[in-house]
Amino acid sequence: MKSNNSTRPVVSFPKLALLAAVFLGIVFLLPRPAGLEPAAWRLLGIFVATVLGLMIEPMPGGALVLLAVTLASILGGLTIQQALAGYGDPTVWLVMAAFFISRALINTGLARRIALFFVRLFGKSSLGISYALSASDMVLASIIPSNAARSGGVVLPIMRSIAELYGSQPGATAALLGSFLFTAVYQNICVTAAMFFTGQASNPLAAQMAAQAGYTVTWTSWFLAGIVPGLCSLTIVPMVVLRLNPPKIRHTPEAAAFASRELAAMGPLSREEKIMATVFATVCGMWVTSGWHKVDITVTALLGSAALLVSGVLKWEDVKSERAAWDIFIWYGGLLRLGKALGDAGVTTEFAGGVAGIFGGASWELLFAAGLLIYFYAHYGFASITAHMLAMYPAFLALFAAKAAPLGLVVYAFACFTNLAAGLTHYGTTPSPMFYAHGYVSFRRWWTTGFVVSLINIAIWSVVGFSWWKLLGLW
Repeated sequence: MKSNNSTRPVVSFPKLALLAAVFLGIVFLLPRPAGLEPAAWRLLGIFVATVLGLMIEPMPGGALVLLAVTLASILGGLTIQQALAGYGDPTVWLVMAAFFISRALINTGLARRIALFFVRLFGKSSLGISYALSASDMVLASIIPSNAARSGGVVLPIMRSIAELYGSQPGATAALLGSFLFTAVYQNICVTAAMFFTGQASNPLAAQMAAQAGYTVTWTSWFLAGIVPGLCSLTIVPMVVLRLNPPKIRHTPEAAAFASRELAAMGPLSREEKIMATVFATVCGMWVTSGWHKVDITVTALLGSAALLVSGVLKWEDVKSERAAWDIFIWYGGLLRLGKALGDAGVTTEFAGGVAGIFGGASWELLFAAGLLIYFYAHYGFASITAHMLAMYPAFLALFAAKAAPLGLVVYAFACFTNLAAGLTHYGTTPSPMFYAHGYVSFRRWWTTGFVVSLINIAIWSVVGFSWWKLLGLW
């Protein structure tokens, strides 16, 4: 049950009992491959139960992962030092530092200024507004790993204000403008999540899984891979949504005027915003050029956070109160370690060998196409990009590595498609219920739009994306 409702218990014991039953079923009922130790099989049971727990939520996700990490040191063949090693992983601290920088971006008002700038520039039509807000989210996605923080905290309030400028409220007047904006912009924030290493919090997790499979992913390589198909999707998707969910108001000069008024009210850049802009540009620049100067991107992010703390732009109280970051620290570090331990124990290799044996006569190309579609539409069953990625991404990586498929193609295709698939439903990722709850879009229209856009995104990323990756030498 959700822990943010004070009338409900924080822990659901029936759901915990279900997770225990899943663990026991795997350990005692499923045949253990001869190549795996009993501890490795118990570790698999813990991992599967944990991923299921992230879906059904018997308790808060961080608490559940902490429990799993503890049990891994008792039942999974790990020492407590090994079980806790994920919390010292540089990728975990990269995500933490990026969260701190994003908090300063929002607190200083620079993130809102960026969004208003794009609206002033492109917001003279309903389509232009969707492009402006999508462009804002794209810029912020280059450094803010929380899609909820940037789209829910920055983009969504501005979008709602613009809809209300034209008298578009949930209900009878939603079709004037708001319904289109909510569907078009939401679909595009799923695209921006796929475009960047920092597009959302579990993308670095995919990079870690790829590294365990023998393929290195960097901020720059992900940026290069995502920029061309991403820009194509960001351009085409709002046009498709415009046909599916046309707004009655097409020309919106007042939106650009609204943005101009808001920017004027904000005044010139403050000292804090200037420092924030400098740190933002420097960190992104260092990430892009990390292949030249060899400074680790985690070091760059931590230096950016430290610079903001020293300058006073970011307060230590902000760091302590960044609840989302510390929550991610617990579940992300724990899951990272459990996933790596499964690989070290040979579990993913055994899975890949078994599946490859079943489909031994199929070419990797045919299996790749089928697997990618199955993987994409499996997201109907997930309320979290992270849970989807944990449950299926490492297994598919291992499978296609065993089939000798080009690893670069597999790594980026499945990682990006996990994010794109979040557009299918109104619960596919953290911002989706935030957008849907405003009541501008009906359930049927949301799901219909999500399905049609999924076909468009699959076509764009399979044709433009795969061709672009071929030119980059990724496969």
